[in-house]
Amino acid sequence: MGSVGRQRRSSMKTQLVSAIQLEEVEMEVNNPHQEPQTYSVEEAVETIGFGRFHILLFIIMGSASIAEAMEIMLLAVVSPEIRCEWHLDDWEVALVSTMVFAGFMVCGVLSGYVADRYGRWKVVFGGSLWAAYFSLLTSFSPSYGWFIFLRLMVGCGVAGCSQGFVLKTEFIPASYRSYLLPLASIFWMVGSMLIILLGMTVVPTLGWRWMIRLSVIPSVILLLLFQLIPESARYNVSAGNVQAAVETLQRIARMNRASMPPGSLVEPVVKDRGSWRLLVSPAFRRTSLLLWYSWFVASFSYYGSVLSSSELLEKNLLCVTDADAEHQQKHSHPEDGLCYCIPFGFSDYQTLLISCLGEVALIPLNIFLLNVFGRKLSMVLLELMAALFFMLVNICSTMFGFTILLFLIRSLVSMNFNVVYIYTAEVYPTEVRSLGMGFCTSFSRIGGMIAPFIAQVLMSHSVILALLPFTVACVLCAVGAFLLPIETKGRALLVRHYSNDRKLNIVGRPINVHFLCDV
Repeated sequence: MGSVGRQRRSSMKTQLVSAIQLEEVEMEVNNPHQEPQTYSVEEAVETIGFGRFHILLFIIMGSASIAEAMEIMLLAVVSPEIRCEWHLDDWEVALVSTMVFAGFMVCGVLSGYVADRYGRWKVVFGGSLWAAYFSLLTSFSPSYGWFIFLRLMVGCGVAGCSQGFVLKTEFIPASYRSYLLPLASIFWMVGSMLIILLGMTVVPTLGWRWMIRLSVIPSVILLLLFQLIPESARYNVSAGNVQAAVETLQRIARMNRASMPPGSLVEPVVKDRGSWRLLVSPAFRRTSLLLWYSWFVASFSYYGSVLSSSELLEKNLLCVTDADAEHQQKHSHPEDGLCYCIPFGFSDYQTLLISCLGEVALIPLNIFLLNVFGRKLSMVLLELMAALFFMLVNICSTMFGFTILLFLIRSLVSMNFNVVYIYTAEVYPTEVRSLGMGFCTSFSRIGGMIAPFIAQVLMSHSVILALLPFTVACVLCAVGAFLLPIETKGRALLVRHYSNDRKLNIVGRPINVHFLCDV
């Protein structure tokens, strides 16, 4: 009986398999032109959705902003110390900041090109390592000349770190970008506050050199954490390394406990990755020109607000109606060229800390503007409000009133920087996204190079003349943002650019592709 039952079950299984095979043959006969299922990286990212991987990505790449902020904000804290130690004039102090941004400018385009050609992760890791190494060497500078040279090298490394924003953007689903990317400014604020706290506690006891050495620790930790972040799947697929892209997407799906879309990953290989010609082609010419100016103003106004705050506090140039004895003494430029030895007081550090909070205090407003008004109109509103508050600094007020005013200026210019970052990462296709970001960050550093001479040199002679350029630049930038031809709110990230209404064939399947262009 047992053998008969086994034979019967075996016979039933054979019949079932035969029936399934026959059905498949019939389907192939009835549908000879049936196309295999495929999906793109964009579809995979949206299908997998937001999860644990993105939280890890957000924390690690956000920590990169901590290290970057500490390197940049260090300039505002260390300026009074090196001014006294090396008997520096105003223009020599301003030149320190300018050299950092010069390194950023030169290496910004280079890092963008390398990131588009060889990968985002390599550039972010290499830039972080470079910046940490030369920052540590800065603390051993025997002279002013060595100090500005080493800060130039630091700026070059920080340019590579900025590609982390592209890497982060390419992994985040479209519906989450307007929420997560502004929240990343929390990490920048943390870095700014850390360097101010180090200045408050370490500089008076151990000196500025030990402050710089301790500021390198977050960068060293970050280099270890970078090992947990994979290369961009969008980059891999554009480079033709589809298998690596699939493995990355599968890893993300496992971490998020989600499923991959059915079928196979198919996207065209982009051979001309990192071509600057696309940035100035008719499709993107107006966008690129207006973005370059927007980035220039974003950096010019942001670092202008940071350096102006430290300069106004260091030399007591504010018109304070309730100034204490410490802030009643004005320190105008002496005729004999003697240096100033005016270290920050405890209250000055407190004011800088409060102004740093402005970078995150209005994040809910930033998210609201991005989701309701879109990217373009958000830039217009933020620039116009920043222009207004820059001019209000000229009005006499209490110390508390100036603290609130500096807080609001810092909030507005920081929010604008967030929007410009997001818009740039969204508007360019994958084939030139890093290069486009590199060009934009280079133009922004031109603004950063000019800002110290306005905020630290001209400020000593006339507060209103120093603040007027920031106001005018913000108003003109608002007009430029209004003229941007493309709104990226809710739009998927493009892999490559195609001409209008061009048909793209993937696995024999024609797809109508239409993109907004500058024409």
